[in-house]
Amino acid sequence: MKRVLEYTSMMVSALMVSAACYGSVRSSQQKEQASMESKGKILIVFFSHAGENYGVGNVKVGNTKLVADQIQKLTGGDEFEIVAEKSYDMPYNALTKLVKREAENNEKPDFKGEVNDMDQYETIFIGGPVWWGTYPQVMFTFFDKYDLNGKTIIPFTTHEGSGLGNVVNDLKKLYPNATFKEAMSIYGHETRNNLSKVDKWLKRLNY
Repeated sequence: MKRVLEYTSMMVSALMVSAACYGSVRSSQQKEQASMESKGKILIVFFSHAGENYGVGNVKVGNTKLVADQIQKLTGGDEFEIVAEKSYDMPYNALTKLVKREAENNEKPDFKGEVNDMDQYETIFIGGPVWWGTYPQVMFTFFDKYDLNGKTIIPFTTHEGSGLGNVVNDLKKLYPNATFKEAMSIYGHETRNNLSKVDKWLKRLNY
């Protein structure tokens, strides 16, 4: 009888520990979900250049898209890729001359598609390569179309030595009433095999 009581006591204790652990896990998951919901709906806006790129050669998927996809994977946000109406599919040297001319003339190339109901998004990740010190000009066409004041903006860039360039200052001039969080830059060639920098950055931002 004593052994039966001891066994029963052990089983009850084990069940209580198990229930406590399960409750702790559920509590942790609920807190994480609540934290994500408190940040509001997320949109990842980006321009990415496939084809011939400095440092990585001719690629089918652009460096910035690899970063945007990783952000989408970890945050669950929606993506909008800014795709220019004109083609940038050309040798790298020709591309640098073209985008330099666009920047000098403040050209605003058209882009395809549109964001459905921008008002639903509270946090906007904005990413692109650094072309002549800032984002590609076609991204400024997007900025002219959508007012992101009042939203939380998180910039990121891919580059081969330019870092963030002037993108943060340019965005702050365009959206003086937006809230800005830590920006991130990553080498283009690094995106091909190691996105741990992106993961750490998002973790610092509590994603």
